Amino acid sequence: MIKFEYGGTAGQGRRFEREFAPDALAAEKANRMLEDGTGEGAGFLGWVSLPTALTDEVLDGIEAAGSRLRVLADVVVVIGIGGSYLGAKAVMEALGDPFGYMKGAAGPEVIFAGQNISEDYMWSLLEAVRGRSLAAIVISKSGTTTEPAIAFRIVRGEIERRYGREGARERIVAVTDASKGALRGEADREGYETFVIPDDVGGRYSVLTPVGLLPLAVAGADIRALVRGAQDMRTACGADVGFAYNPAARYAAARNTLYARGYKIEILASYEPALGYFGEWWKQLFGESEGKRSRGIFPASVTYTTDLHSMGQYIQEGERIMFETVVSVEHPRHEIVVAREETDSDGLNFVAGKRLHEINRMAEMGVSLAHADGGVPNMRIVLPCVDEYNIGALLYFFERACGISGYMLGINPFDQPGVEAYKKNMFALLGKPGYEKEGRAIAERLERE
Repeated sequence: MIKFEYGGTAGQGRRFEREFAPDALAAEKANRMLEDGTGEGAGFLGWVSLPTALTDEVLDGIEAAGSRLRVLADVVVVIGIGGSYLGAKAVMEALGDPFGYMKGAAGPEVIFAGQNISEDYMWSLLEAVRGRSLAAIVISKSGTTTEPAIAFRIVRGEIERRYGREGARERIVAVTDASKGALRGEADREGYETFVIPDDVGGRYSVLTPVGLLPLAVAGADIRALVRGAQDMRTACGADVGFAYNPAARYAAARNTLYARGYKIEILASYEPALGYFGEWWKQLFGESEGKRSRGIFPASVTYTTDLHSMGQYIQEGERIMFETVVSVEHPRHEIVVAREETDSDGLNFVAGKRLHEINRMAEMGVSLAHADGGVPNMRIVLPCVDEYNIGALLYFFERACGISGYMLGINPFDQPGVEAYKKNMFALLGKPGYEKEGRAIAERLERE
């Protein structure tokens, strides 16, 4: 199971209770609020019990749809934005082979659309799928979010052009609201197979619903192992678990203590490139949950050792406003040992006979010590290995910690009012009906400026 440590060394770990225990009661209180629904945003707490609420019947349906799409298509386009794609993408990247496309991996390729409005991106996507059988999963509670709605119109048009409306019926699956919204209406009219986004689960907490599980099933992931990991982490982080043994509560307390001391930026780091996109999911989870009312820790992410050669200098000696959280993998999936060479022209015989993982771990420890000495507090989340079970646990760990941390900050971690500001301006500039007044005001403002 995942472990949380303050710092990468035993010495720092022993300081945890002294430094962060004062926030223990606040963290335990916030954790109880998640369970009993007494905090802000209580209508969006379905994710708290979600891992244990996923029945065999629900998982059977998701697996069956995933298997059908795997047989039907060479390429499955997953259409969504924000939480409707980041979780699935992060897990696929973590579990996948970065060079699988060169090896002719079994099963369809799962690609993503609707997370941007780039014309060149969409053109390249359509070019790439020419001559390859096609299916789509469209994910949207409303069906009117601009980016995925545009992408779905284009991809649906391509599917209907190839296979007709009848053929599109079996090649398009919608993940949407149970009873309302534009996508629900279209899915019912066209006869698409559908899965429901629970009303009480917000997008950035939805990876353990069909939003994330269906694309992962298509990609061939063991979604039952993923769910088991989340279930066990839910038990480990329950409101009845004392602070000393609750990893999510300890992490939330540590980051809030550091924030109160002036550390405004958290850097999520990993020494495994496969976890790079996990940082993107984590950034949305914490950024959209906590960035409100002129407060919140700014989330950033890096992949070491790569980014030590770009961001390392600033982290080591720049402004002291950041702390690090390292996701550390104990056991890699493969083994490579550095060979000894007689000439030793590159001077590397001192690591001969060592596994790359051992060298990587020593780099991690060295960086952790250097950054701590340079005034960058660092914490460590220990992941036994990168597989479905442990990734499921990591997903729930961060979700739980985010809810606790948000309540400790005194904000509602389950809304996103600021996201609407850009949409209003964009709709006004595009001339969307109902936004005429705003459009005129923006035009006058632009003329003045």
